[in-house]
Amino acid sequence: MSLADRLAEVDGRIADAARAVGRDPSELTRIVVTKFHPASLVDELYGLGVRDVGENRQQELSRKVGEIGDSPGLRWHFIGQAQTNKARAIRSAASVVHSLDRARLADALHGAAEPGDPALDVLLQVNLTDDPGRGGVDPDQVVSLAEHVAALSSLRVRGVMAVAPLDEPPAPAFARLRGCSEALRSVVPAASWISAGMTADFAEAIAAGATHLRIGSAITGPRPERG
Repeated sequence: MSLADRLAEVDGRIADAARAVGRDPSELTRIVVTKFHPASLVDELYGLGVRDVGENRQQELSRKVGEIGDSPGLRWHFIGQAQTNKARAIRSAASVVHSLDRARLADALHGAAEPGDPALDVLLQVNLTDDPGRGGVDPDQVVSLAEHVAALSSLRVRGVMAVAPLDEPPAPAFARLRGCSEALRSVVPAASWISAGMTADFAEAIAAGATHLRIGSAITGPRPERG
């Protein structure tokens, strides 16, 4: 199956899942995760109309942005765990950061802003598991983190992000994320984005109100060992 065929097939499944729960597919943003694939694949995707791509690693994000250059309308989403010492590099390359999970990282991203930079769109990553080692803020800390981030003028809080736990069905986990989204909007009313859902669970994410889906190998094909 070609890249175009895989893209069309996944988009069809996304549209079906949206209509099944009474949602308009046009409300959803499909992010193609190109982890380990060469920058040439992003060029191919762009030619097929893809405008939202995601990367997990700062070095790979920065390299691909540098290789591709300016492609009108292309938005780079950073979805991996972020280190504070990489904040400047992430900020210079990404259009959206999905993994803001602590005040120190927010401060680092804010401090990396250059005069005249547009506000950086950020999502608060929520840990839906009981494992404190997983990335994300505890659900009961979403409001306090949101208050901190909302006070930083160079950041714009857009919503919440999470990865479904491996040891429970995705639907109840995404329902908890939706609750976190509602709590966030008590602080930032316009922060309506919910980044949730990957290849195996995007239907459940859509049913729970997801607005942004992160789809990788179902579209890109098998990942190379390294890229």
